[in-house]
Amino acid sequence: METVNAKLCELLGIEFPVIMAPMFLVSDENMIIEAIRTGITGAIPALNYRDTDDLRRAIRKIKTEANGPFGINLIVNNSNFLYKEQLQVCCEEQVDFFITSLGSPEQTIRKAKKYKIKVFCDVTDLNFALKVEKLGADAVIAVCKEAGGHAGPTTYKELIPQLKKELKIPVFSAGGIGTGKGIKEMLELGSDGVSMGSIFIATKEAPVSDEYKQACVNYGARDIVLTTKLSGTPCTVINTPYVQKVGTSQNWLERILNKNKKLKKWFKALTFIRGMKSLRNAAFSSTYKTVWCAGPSIEYVNEIKPIKEVVEDLKKGFFQA
Repeated sequence: METVNAKLCELLGIEFPVIMAPMFLVSDENMIIEAIRTGITGAIPALNYRDTDDLRRAIRKIKTEANGPFGINLIVNNSNFLYKEQLQVCCEEQVDFFITSLGSPEQTIRKAKKYKIKVFCDVTDLNFALKVEKLGADAVIAVCKEAGGHAGPTTYKELIPQLKKELKIPVFSAGGIGTGKGIKEMLELGSDGVSMGSIFIATKEAPVSDEYKQACVNYGARDIVLTTKLSGTPCTVINTPYVQKVGTSQNWLERILNKNKKLKKWFKALTFIRGMKSLRNAAFSSTYKTVWCAGPSIEYVNEIKPIKEVVEDLKKGFFQA
């Protein structure tokens, strides 16, 4: 297939301008291997691995079984106690790119440059985008209001043109894209590539429970709500009966601790760990206490199928649009 004329394809040498977005507890090496084989790329959150030895083994497996670029997503704030170790391992193993989230990417950019590894930074507004460009980021990922996970406050129709006007580095869009036609429209809006996650949850290769996958089929965009209970930062989840029961806002004590200057760092880390444990329990088991992370693009998920078919459908829709 002919390579699409997009900066993401040029930067990474891929056929089709899609990053299979790093999804906490969902993305793994098997998904990345399949993504690479279809002509796209993908990234895995480093936190999906229990320790840095597991992370190293996963990177080596991908390199052995697939011939193409892939990345690792790093949480670069104080809640991630493994950050420096993860960064070191990824540099030693020569991943192709980093995606940085929830903090300053300065240390990652500085170290990555020594190893000639590209750094794409999640941004939600122009001010932060300008800062990371100045630090030497290779591209930004515009996390729009329509994104899954930690969504931004601004719609893609506003954010993408704004960033394209002010930045000299490429801008990739994340949020609300679930079809090939949507990818085409995003490129026409000015995006240099796209990051897509939620439509890959309901795939044969995803390691999560069948119940989680089926929820992505059964629910739609209207069923996505924001909760601060998982990490302290607003995060999108499927509005299951359990989520409705426990609510989506922190209680009064959690809000006070979250604002206390001395305790904030530790409380955020505790909230993050507790929230991630809740997601882990839901992702891999069927219980009524389900908190499933997903974005509005599950609207376009109609059945559980292999990643190869998902990407084929995207390509078909793109070239027919």
